[in-house]
Amino acid sequence: MLLAIDAGNTNVVFALVEGRAIKARWRIATDPRRTADEYAVWLSQLLHLAGYDRHVVTGVIVATVVPRALHNLQVLAEKYFGGPALIAGKPPVDWGMAIDVDEPASLGADRAVNTIAAHALYPGDLIVIDFGTATTFDLSDYRGAYKGGIIAPGINLSLDALVTAAAKLPRIAIEAPASTSVIGRNTVDQMHIGIYWGYIAMIEGLVARMKTEVGRPVTVIATGGLATLFEQHTTVFDHIEPDLTIQGLAMMWERAHM
Repeated sequence: MLLAIDAGNTNVVFALVEGRAIKARWRIATDPRRTADEYAVWLSQLLHLAGYDRHVVTGVIVATVVPRALHNLQVLAEKYFGGPALIAGKPPVDWGMAIDVDEPASLGADRAVNTIAAHALYPGDLIVIDFGTATTFDLSDYRGAYKGGIIAPGINLSLDALVTAAAKLPRIAIEAPASTSVIGRNTVDQMHIGIYWGYIAMIEGLVARMKTEVGRPVTVIATGGLATLFEQHTTVFDHIEPDLTIQGLAMMWERAHM
């Protein structure tokens, strides 16, 4: 089986993949100081709880936007899983698509992998919205070329900034307001409205502007853990693919071994 690792700014996601079927997934807080041995102890226990031995892993592929975390993940693969990890974006797993932006090297690995997976799943022009530490909007055309996008603060980051900067505001859970009214009658309701409906307004507004610029039909795909939170109150998403990055890594592994 393949161990696909997506190292983001907030969490590192480990997924056990057979073919393109995700058999198990786990996440741990991102910490570049975490050693390969620490990863191995944690991961071995979780594999055991899921009914697997670590020897079922026959290959490792990594996508990371945290360069300092990469070394220990590479050591993990070599020391505990029998061989070097493939690194998304580096030979022999180059992106395999045109990156039509001013600074191609600055494109985050997760965003590139999402684009690859999205085009394998859906035809035409695509917008992929990934709800992570940042919320990213990525546009690719019908040929599969990456054309650019948007980076906005993630909803958790926005809430943290609000609570940190305003001494009297309480920390609240990120959830849909109980009412669809956008006129709050107390502080907590007003915060829920501002965070939740404000975020939906941003999503809908930016997608509308992107579609206008493209001038052709565009399919919108949402990914990331918070995508389902917004689905119930907006029609902007055509599809939700929670595991798009892991699916893309599995596809890249397959391509490297064809």
